[in-house]
Amino acid sequence: MSKRSRFRTRSQKTSEYTVEITTNLDENLQSVKKMLGDPDDLVIREIPVGKTQIKCAVVFISGLVDQDLVENNIIKPIQYNRKTFEMGLLESVNQEVIPLSDVQQVKALDDVSYGILQGNTAVYIDDFDQVLVIGTAGGKSRQIEEPPSERLVRGPRAGFVEQIQTNMSLLRQDLKDPNLRFETHEVGRRTKQKLVVTYMEGIVNPDLIKEINHRLKTIDTDKSLDSGQVEQWIEDSFLSPFPQLMDTERPDRVSSALMQGKFAILVDGTPFVLIAPVTLVDSLQSLEDYNQRWLTSSLFRILRFISAFIAMFLPALYIALVSYHPDLLPTQLVISIAASREGVPFPAVIEAVAMAITFEILHEAGIRLPKLIGSTIGIVGGLVIGESAVSAGIVSPIMVIITALTAIASFTTPQYSVAIAFRAMRFGFMIAAAIFGLYGIILIYIMVNIHLVNLKSIGIPYSTPFAPSFIKDWKDLVFRAPLLMLTGRPKYLMTQDKKSSNKGRSRT
Repeated sequence: MSKRSRFRTRSQKTSEYTVEITTNLDENLQSVKKMLGDPDDLVIREIPVGKTQIKCAVVFISGLVDQDLVENNIIKPIQYNRKTFEMGLLESVNQEVIPLSDVQQVKALDDVSYGILQGNTAVYIDDFDQVLVIGTAGGKSRQIEEPPSERLVRGPRAGFVEQIQTNMSLLRQDLKDPNLRFETHEVGRRTKQKLVVTYMEGIVNPDLIKEINHRLKTIDTDKSLDSGQVEQWIEDSFLSPFPQLMDTERPDRVSSALMQGKFAILVDGTPFVLIAPVTLVDSLQSLEDYNQRWLTSSLFRILRFISAFIAMFLPALYIALVSYHPDLLPTQLVISIAASREGVPFPAVIEAVAMAITFEILHEAGIRLPKLIGSTIGIVGGLVIGESAVSAGIVSPIMVIITALTAIASFTTPQYSVAIAFRAMRFGFMIAAAIFGLYGIILIYIMVNIHLVNLKSIGIPYSTPFAPSFIKDWKDLVFRAPLLMLTGRPKYLMTQDKKSSNKGRSRT
């Protein structure tokens, strides 16, 4: 990205009005005060330009700028300059006085106010109808640390932060490749929030970049957006419970996806970066799979697939087998279940749904409560409620075991948004099992598979590489082949560069 692309003019998405800068300094300062509402943190410093008698004003918002950068590289060079300006004063200040490269000359008041709100500094000079907008964004920001939502046993500890420039720098540090590209968009008619699409030129399919740029241009809103809202604007199907873009706080995950031939969307103001296109299998894979030996990684992947089925089907299977098909169970197990359910006043479906809802309430409460007591409430609350319910004869002990196992299995899914989809579908399977037994479970499972086959992520089928089938991609699917065998990028992405040393981060 060029050094001047931080300041986009409003030519792409203009407001309904544009106030031009005049040659009168006092009028311009009154205009910018009026535009911003004359806030208390708006700083206007009027100083002379060197040894001339011409006045200028340095305008910025305290807390958004790097104060030392403004003092040492803007105010002092202008105020104490003793040169005789040979070219135009504005051009001389821009090219000879200010020792910063991120400078733009603008003529419209809304461009100035937008730049100031971004953390930049505006320099007005009397008798000139242009303003220098200088990149000085700084202020206090969160330190780079390991993402709390994506911890790894073995891997880097860096995570994205809320500043988009910092996040872009993290990607450049991870991918020292001249083909790494950043394309900037602005959304929000009023807030003008920055979005950046990043990809590897020469690898990614150009049609994917054209498609995502087209979708981002359709975003029409006044306010700033979080990455989750951007995802909802550009996803293929808003009716699907499955997320069609992957969110992550890890730079290494993004760089790995870029090297596969995918793209990412960075949103200013949030540490979550969107990756697309994705498939259902991607949500069950962890980046740590490539940092471990292939046998260990394959075992963990198999466990995640098994856990996903447990999270969706176990309560429904319990309802179907107890209510309709006890003959499918061993006699000793049937007797044990019947003995544990003796005295329980509710049918199996009411028992299962009640326990599932109770668990979801505890899970939500654990998230909303302060961190120090949230996890304690979740664990203690589950134990106390489960024990009390069994003692009161409301639910059977085996139902408590099934609920606990289902909850634990749902937490093994690396992607939180996909885990939520599995938990939501669990209720549908339970209702179908209560009405039709195993036939209802099979019917809903067929419907889910039909939906997955028709679902797309930025035009890429969500069920690949199963359907449509790409056999060569199966070596990095449920089982993970040794790294030396991962010599190609995913076929379904139709990348320009087909070959790769491997998919893992260590060889990128």
